[in-house]
Amino acid sequence: MIRRRVSILGSTGSVGTSTLALMDAAETTGSGRFEVEVLTGGANIGRLAEQARRWRPALAITAYPERLADLNDALAGTGIATAAGDAAVVEAAQRPVDWVMASIVGAAGLRSAWAAAGTGATLALANKESLVCCGSALIERVRRSGGQLIPVDSEHSAIFQVFPAGAPERVARLILTASGGPFRTLTRAQMARITPEQAIAHPNWSMGSKISVDSATMANKGLEVIEAAYLFDMPSDRIDVVVHPESIVHSLVEYIDGSTLAQLGPPEMKTPIACALAWPDRLAWPAPRLDLAALGRLTFEAPDPVRFPALDLARQALQAGDGAPTIFNAANEVAAMAFLDRRLAFLNIAAVIADTLDGVTNSGVGSGSDNACDAALAVDAEARRVAETIIGRLARAA
Repeated sequence: MIRRRVSILGSTGSVGTSTLALMDAAETTGSGRFEVEVLTGGANIGRLAEQARRWRPALAITAYPERLADLNDALAGTGIATAAGDAAVVEAAQRPVDWVMASIVGAAGLRSAWAAAGTGATLALANKESLVCCGSALIERVRRSGGQLIPVDSEHSAIFQVFPAGAPERVARLILTASGGPFRTLTRAQMARITPEQAIAHPNWSMGSKISVDSATMANKGLEVIEAAYLFDMPSDRIDVVVHPESIVHSLVEYIDGSTLAQLGPPEMKTPIACALAWPDRLAWPAPRLDLAALGRLTFEAPDPVRFPALDLARQALQAGDGAPTIFNAANEVAAMAFLDRRLAFLNIAAVIADTLDGVTNSGVGSGSDNACDAALAVDAEARRVAETIIGRLARAA
């Protein structure tokens, strides 16, 4: 039986709720036993309180200080300690546990993931922005602490499972698969009229609104290229992307002898979470089974750089190095939220990213230093300021 003492940063989001559901299923089947130290959430106090009553953590935290009284009321009489605010989340991330799920979305999850990386725990990383912004410094922080970093993104989990640990020289290239999102067959003229409601309706995956927009623009895949480069120490020219609408092949590793190994499975986030939760073991749970005969066929195509320019912009940021990936991520977050708020047209998301990359000085992150997190957040703040200025200019010109 797998036993873990765990903390879940971002327990009320889609990855956090899937993690807890998986743990529940494992305990029901007798394949796992879990003790929860910390649960952190956002404004959904009802869900956080429900989770806390089920798992009885030592501490439950909301990121919103103004909601602490609500959380206290919801957990009255339970004996569960409560706290609120970003500083409380970071402090809780440093508590000693076996395993930490870092699933707070966006750059907001960077400080807590950085804190957890220094504890010696296994860090299950669903917050890709932590790697995009801090790169090799985060990986080195985990290594120095005696911990292990396991990716939770389905694509990077797939590569992790078939990558030859300790022998990267055997690998010729990595191939990330992309669903193509809901607009892969549309013309640019059609894409100019896309609404937020259309963008968040992903055909295969159930994700949050911002991540769904990233999938629709393929900025998400660009972030994943950057993430893969750091995770597997692979240069950009040896990381390819292929559109795979069925989302069954989650990624591939091509070896120098011509062999290509792939990890397959239904589009279900609990599978990579289970891999991270149990690694190097395997966790039995009622997983959906892959029926290839029922699927009939798997299709692949090259991504279109004209309709989806964010992917090439991410590669440019990766090749530029230093603070450029942080700038890319910040500009994309601001632009995606502006689109969801109806302040920016869908096709202008990539334009904001490109102009922000040109408008912010690319320096100061110091990827090999202990202060990489603070430096990345400083670059992030400047990039957000510039991106908002660009969005305002586009709005006035519309």
